[in-house]
Amino acid sequence: MTVTSVHQFAQCITCHAWSSDQSMVAFCPNNNEVHIYRLVEDKWEKVHVLQKHDQVISGIDWSARSNRIVTASHDRNSYVWNLEGSEWVPTLVILRLNRAALCVQWSPKENKFAVGSGAKTVCICYYEQENNWWVSKLIRKRHDSSVTSVSWHPNNILLATTSTDGKCRVFSTFIKGVDAKDSKKSTSSDLKFGELIVQLDLSSSWTFGVKWSPSGNTLAYVGHNSMIYFVDDVGPSPLAQNVVFRDLPLRDVLFVSEKTVIGVGFDCNPMVFAADERGVWGFVRYLAERKTVSSGSRYGSQFSEAFGKFYGQSKQGGSNDAVETSRTRGAVHDNCINSIMPLGEHGILTKRFSTSGLDGRIVLWDLENEQDLLEL
Repeated sequence: MTVTSVHQFAQCITCHAWSSDQSMVAFCPNNNEVHIYRLVEDKWEKVHVLQKHDQVISGIDWSARSNRIVTASHDRNSYVWNLEGSEWVPTLVILRLNRAALCVQWSPKENKFAVGSGAKTVCICYYEQENNWWVSKLIRKRHDSSVTSVSWHPNNILLATTSTDGKCRVFSTFIKGVDAKDSKKSTSSDLKFGELIVQLDLSSSWTFGVKWSPSGNTLAYVGHNSMIYFVDDVGPSPLAQNVVFRDLPLRDVLFVSEKTVIGVGFDCNPMVFAADERGVWGFVRYLAERKTVSSGSRYGSQFSEAFGKFYGQSKQGGSNDAVETSRTRGAVHDNCINSIMPLGEHGILTKRFSTSGLDGRIVLWDLENEQDLLEL
């Protein structure tokens, strides 16, 4: 078992983020507030409640260097929170959205952050020193539906997005005056803002949870069709692979090494995927033991009968023993895991991470003692 600790905070957690030293955690308990807890003598104590949004908060990220928190909400607003003394002071970000903000993430250099929205738009936000506020440049008319997830490339310029139109896209976010030209790696900095680098149409369903590998050479994202996609050489001629699994769809992913990915989602149990020496990705195992939760046998019989009719199977000659009367769940989480976050210093690869879910739990995981995974 790789679980180091389990903390029950709320009935439902939509998103969470950690301070740079992991002494504090911020999360949204499925409402318009952000609760911040601090670890005091092995106990978690609530120290702050951030209240400014009018509707449920859908995204949160905590910058490691500047110690700023950014939030995004269904109220179409985003705030940057700065700790002044003992109080968190919010600064409104001008997003110019007419639909809900769905996700947010700081860039690696923390001079920008990206907000995905239900308006088929991505907002790239940066600080304008002259006016002392955060403004945004919009990537419009590129998505055909809501933007569900965003992920920054390590070069601070490229941004990957997923959408409910079933596609994953990579854009340039170079902003003159904010990003510096890189003479050694001029390819990314020469691209115009909002330029589409590649559009990946690998999924026939909604797509979620996109992440770059630590080197930025590989991109991973998941679909609502119980598939995970891996893309190498992102550009005009990408190399793509997909892995099909039998269980419920994933919602988010995280690279713990160049060749190892952790996926979390509706199955309530983190899944490990890895690439072999040939570069072929596949499912390895679950991180936690699976347990069986009994459901009503009457419900199971009715479901199985309907399932058989749907596929044109005859129920004659069938045995009652073949009726599925139980369902499998995770051993640690009891409901959908909707986010996974690394635990460690900024920019340094770590085998420790945390997950949060609709069961109100934040779980800390450690792979340091998992020898079979460390050898992948």
